Amino acid sequence: MTHKIRVLSVFGTRPEAVKMAPVIQTLERESEVESRVCVTAQHRQMLDQVLELFQIKPDYDLNLMRPNQSLAGLTAEVMENLDPVLADEHPDWVLVQGDTTTVMTAALAAFYRGIRVGHVEAGLRTGDKRQPFPEEINRRIAGTIADLHFAPTDLARQNLLHEGIDDRIIRVTGNTEIDAQLKVLEMPVPEQVHRWLEEWQIREGGNRLALVTAHRRENFGKPIEDICSALKRLVEDYAGNLHLVYPVHFNPNIQEPVHSILGNVPNIHLLDPLDYLPMVHMLKAATIVLTDSGGIQEEAPGLGKPTLVLREKTERPEGVAAGVLKLVGTDPERIVAEAHRLLDDKTEYNKMAHAANPFGDGHAAERIVKALLEFNEY
Repeated sequence: MTHKIRVLSVFGTRPEAVKMAPVIQTLERESEVESRVCVTAQHRQMLDQVLELFQIKPDYDLNLMRPNQSLAGLTAEVMENLDPVLADEHPDWVLVQGDTTTVMTAALAAFYRGIRVGHVEAGLRTGDKRQPFPEEINRRIAGTIADLHFAPTDLARQNLLHEGIDDRIIRVTGNTEIDAQLKVLEMPVPEQVHRWLEEWQIREGGNRLALVTAHRRENFGKPIEDICSALKRLVEDYAGNLHLVYPVHFNPNIQEPVHSILGNVPNIHLLDPLDYLPMVHMLKAATIVLTDSGGIQEEAPGLGKPTLVLREKTERPEGVAAGVLKLVGTDPERIVAEAHRLLDDKTEYNKMAHAANPFGDGHAAERIVKALLEFNEY
């Protein structure tokens, strides 16, 4: 190779940072790559702790988070502030991950500059442009632009093929979420998590733990109120035996109904969003998981945690097909009934807990970097 490949990784949220961290670390170890990092800081507070955890020092920090920022405003800010970086760096590749506003806009900005785009976690689809919103459209736009698609599963590859993407520019790599999770599980349990679990007596033969994350835009309003009603009923049904932990997203559309409905319910613990390290260890301690998050749908199966998905559709149907995820929507009756089924029936619980994880083996980042090095434009 006559020159190093210059790769600029662009991301802005905590989930992107988690999933890009193994890729960036692998790029930095590769002698044939010059790795650069630009963060938009679309989510400032939640991003920084992941950067620190994985010891990533951005070369550019656009610091674009604003209170009550609109999607249109954020899109314009990313485009305007990222374009000079692309002009200065002129990388061979821009790497983006997933389906955020940062991903969509960075891919488009790179396209305008004639820079090739690699899309990590490519090919996820629900088929409904408003579920999840705006992520489904963000990833479709990134997928139209991308020059190399890193599909986490073969089903994601099939989605891309159905959209007319040439198979020669698709690589099935596994999901980098699993790479990150395995690294973090090697780290000690944070002292605060240890104290919580002791206080709540979460142990074999003791109390059980339900971990909840719910924050998606399509669940704003009545759906999140219905979810909270179900959570309240669930804890009351298992009074004294079940503790429910809910790290609550900072968005006021989530904060207000959650604290209003669940704020004074015994054995429900409403926390600020957890850093990634304590979140993984809290997940490891959980008996069941209830979530509308995309990343948790990948993380929980990796730890054998039966997961009820608080959405009508998922872009990760592999997990449903494998039996590690179950779509339950936001209807309180269904949520409570499915949670009871898992908590009361060991056979049903074990079916989900022991199902095979379809999302990766911890070597996705290596495959992505290898593909970049081997790729020849046809």
